[in-house]
Amino acid sequence: MTGFGEASATEGGIRYFVEVRSLNSKYFKATIRLPEEFQGLEAELESLLRSALHRGTVTMTAKCTEVGESAALSINHQALERYIEQIRQAPMVASGQVSIDVASLLSLPGVLQAPANEEARMARTRAALGPLTRRACEGVLAMRGAEGRALLEDLSGQRALIAERLAAIARRAPGVVAEYESRLKSRIESLIQGTDARLSTVDVVREIAVYAERTDIAEEISRLGGHIEQFGELLGAPVDKPVGRTMDFLAQEMLREANTIASKSPDAEISRAIVDVKGAIDRIKEQVQNVE
Repeated sequence: MTGFGEASATEGGIRYFVEVRSLNSKYFKATIRLPEEFQGLEAELESLLRSALHRGTVTMTAKCTEVGESAALSINHQALERYIEQIRQAPMVASGQVSIDVASLLSLPGVLQAPANEEARMARTRAALGPLTRRACEGVLAMRGAEGRALLEDLSGQRALIAERLAAIARRAPGVVAEYESRLKSRIESLIQGTDARLSTVDVVREIAVYAERTDIAEEISRLGGHIEQFGELLGAPVDKPVGRTMDFLAQEMLREANTIASKSPDAEISRAIVDVKGAIDRIKEQVQNVE
């Protein structure tokens, strides 16, 4: 499902900001964007995302902006003095033709440095980003919940349609063989009328038995009915239980049974009903990709 959430906080002169976006996907895949100095937290943050969002393409962006005096970098005086010493030895500087601009020297490599206590900074950032990530995920889940309620209504409607058509197929199936028997006898009697040939009851019974065996869809009806019942149970599962993949599998199995019914039954009424069933299953297969 799609979703968006964000959270921010300011602690110790540092403003932390976390944004989490989720797009539909069959599996879980996370992309985490962190400041370079905090890349070591990526595995921990991915674990947090995975525990909260079990499915979807998830993109997390975290920013850390120092807003207090700690934002000032430290000056490496030894490096700066060494640069000045070397520049003074240049002929143009020594002759007084060119003056030294100390401000420009600050951009030289190694002159300005981040605070040396990296472990403390990492610990503070870890402590701040964890709760913010959870809050951002709560926002994603809230948005998913609104979408999920509409999705539940649609899936329930498709399931009800399949159940209704399957019930009609189950009522119709026993009469198919009886109608075939009647048509077969009528056709044979029409063919032998006016001839000395006689209708062989044994041959007719054998032909009807073969037809009944070939067109028997009782097992498929039973299995499809079981899948529909299980699908209904998944629709009523607790909110925190991931069911998307199971629904996806069930949809594939339902389509398998529907295709078998369509191929085995030559009855026009059953064929029309199974077309509706397959259409509803296709809709379900599409929608369950959005279900966690």
